[in-house]
Amino acid sequence: MEIEPSPLPPVADAPAASPVLVAQSRARDPDMAAQDLARRLLHPCLGGVLFFCSAEYDLEALGRALEEHFGGVSLCGCTTAGEIGEGGYGRGGITAIGFDQRYFAFDHALIEDLDGVSLLDAQRLSDRLLDRCRQAAIAPIKAHTFALTLLDGLSASEERVLATLNAALGSIPHFGGSAGDDNRLAGTHVYGEGRFLSGAAVVVMVNSVLDFEVFTTHHLRPLDDKLVVTAADREQRRVIELNAEPAAEEYARLVGCAVDELGEAVFARHPLAVRLHDQTYVRSIQRVNDDLSLSFYCAVENGIVLTAMAAAPLLDDLQRVLDDIVARLGPPRLVIGCDCFLRRLEIDLDGLSEAASRLLSRYHVVGFNTYGEQCNGLHLNQTFTGVVIGHGRRRS
Repeated sequence: MEIEPSPLPPVADAPAASPVLVAQSRARDPDMAAQDLARRLLHPCLGGVLFFCSAEYDLEALGRALEEHFGGVSLCGCTTAGEIGEGGYGRGGITAIGFDQRYFAFDHALIEDLDGVSLLDAQRLSDRLLDRCRQAAIAPIKAHTFALTLLDGLSASEERVLATLNAALGSIPHFGGSAGDDNRLAGTHVYGEGRFLSGAAVVVMVNSVLDFEVFTTHHLRPLDDKLVVTAADREQRRVIELNAEPAAEEYARLVGCAVDELGEAVFARHPLAVRLHDQTYVRSIQRVNDDLSLSFYCAVENGIVLTAMAAAPLLDDLQRVLDDIVARLGPPRLVIGCDCFLRRLEIDLDGLSEAASRLLSRYHVVGFNTYGEQCNGLHLNQTFTGVVIGHGRRRS
């Protein structure tokens, strides 16, 4: 069933006066793509650019072209499992957001060694970014600042890195997504300080006079069926046994299909979750291995109980959450969205791609399809997580 979005007032700002500008390109040539973005985003008060690009690009050439055409503007971003632009879902291109330095202090830092990051490292990084925000003198730090983290989506380091960053960030709202590679699961990249890197993360600090709200949501509801992890490789996020049986066989039995039918479509429609303090956190399956173990996108370990989940209407849930935030903030200038690639797959399977794109466009959502999402130190799966940026000036 298609959703008719709630009416929202149009954004009245002329592009030249808007605190945030959005651009996208489907050009396959890196230089042409960078030129397309620069043509739309460059202006004398541009303070930073956040971008999301297909992994199909020649990334080294794209990085050089972006640096050349944006001439010293702070640039950061990542590769995707699909982009979200002005018209909703896209694939195979690049989408970017330009932040006006009169409304935003925008800066980023690169974490090159995810395995080696310590709390002291995270605290120094956070302090450095916050000092730059203070120097910009846009707004007070408290209640005017949020952080965005982009991580290598195949690093298996998200939980530890996010917990460390969250401790360093304290009360600053924090969200983000794991980079994708167009569902190939071969190599994901983040971009910061002039380079595309794997095994790395980019932390973006944003301070603004505008209202904003960080949020996360999912449309999945718990069922009665349970699976106990009886053997796991925690470091590799691999479940070897469920209920003392080969993991793939037991999962296939639960969902009612043969092992050789397991794949992304089944994983999207039949997710598993852990339950903590009356909240459910999805643990999405990445693939079936030759030994009938299951690799996951999130942390798993011996003894945890995985609950089978069923899908409620996905677009209804997203619209409800966005409507609630709009009721508090007013119509959004922009929503930066980190949308799990398995949600997009479910939307495609249900024939709702056009309806989803209209909904995303209506609420000015720009972002990407991820291999995992983050909210205030938690690593999540199969969620839509992001920040709504409003029109009003944020109250201290």
